[in-house]
This record gives sequence, C-alpha cells and structure tokens, in this order.
Amino acid sequence: MALLSDIVSDARELARAMRKAGPDGPDPSAKDAVKAALSQDGYKVLLSMRLRQSARRWHVPLVNHSLRLFSTAVYGIEIDRDVTLGPGVDFAHTLGIIIGGDSKIGARVRFLGNNTVGTVKDNGYPVIEDDVTIGAGARILGPVRVGARSIIGANAVVLRDVPPDSVASGVPARIHPKKE
Repeated sequence: MALLSDIVSDARELARAMRKAGPDGPDPSAKDAVKAALSQDGYKVLLSMRLRQSARRWHVPLVNHSLRLFSTAVYGIEIDRDVTLGPGVDFAHTLGIIIGGDSKIGARVRFLGNNTVGTVKDNGYPVIEDDVTIGAGARILGPVRVGARSIIGANAVVLRDVPPDSVASGVPARIHPKKE
C-alpha cells in the first residue's frame, strides 16, 4: 500500500508543482494528476525509483538493478539506490542528471537537466529542501543543505549551505537573497 500511496502522492505533487501552486495551494484535481503522470518523463523516473525501493524492501532479486539500467538507458538519469526522493520531484529534462549516495531531495524539487548532486571527497551528501529549483548544469556537492524555495542558477557550483529563499549563482556559487 505504501507504494500505491507514494505513486499517487507523486502525481498530485507534480501536478501542484506544474501549476506553481506551492505546498499550501489547492489540491490538484484527479484529471490534473493523471495528466502530469502521463505527460512527464520525470514522473516515469519517479515511478521507476519507487518500484526500485519496493523491490529492495521486499528483497525481489534483479528488479532494482534492472530498473536502474532502464532509467539510465532510456532517460539518461542515474539515481543511487540510497537516495531519498520527496513527493513530486520534477525532472524537467532527465538527460545527464546524477544524484548520488544518500542525498535527500525534498518535495517538488525541480531539476532542469544535466545536474549533479553528490560528493567529490566522500565526506557527505547534499540535503535539498522542498520547492527548490536547480538550474541546468548546476552542481551541488558535499554535505551541504539547500534551503526551501531557493533557486540554484544555471551552471552554479554549490559547495556551501544555501539559506531558504535564496539564489545561488556562479562558480563557486555566491548566495544572494531572493527578490520578491
């Protein structure tokens, strides 16, 4: 039942993110959730990850590895098995996304493609809070925390914590307050 609940929650949160309603916005209709699930490649990646997690939990051999290979070959995305994905994570462009180790990704985080979330020195993995947007080509490396509702600019390299409601841009990333 947890698998079915996660799948439905992913569709609803993805529909909410597509409407930019935010976590406190009105619940999306069933039609909006089905439309999001059927039209977004990112939803299929989430579904694959949820199936992988269930297969591991139930000790079903070869399913986790097979689905990982499928996601890599078909969608060009690599997600390690210990990664935690919140509901409604949106992979706008799946190609070139790598999420490693035991990174934790919050609800409705939006990846715009060719992103790396991981570590270089094996000293810990990032925690990305809810409603963060990660621009194309951005890298988030090491034991950093990206605060809720922040924006990581295209090609930014984040090596230190980003407070909530901030913008990180540049190499290495500099932190700026988000303008209203």
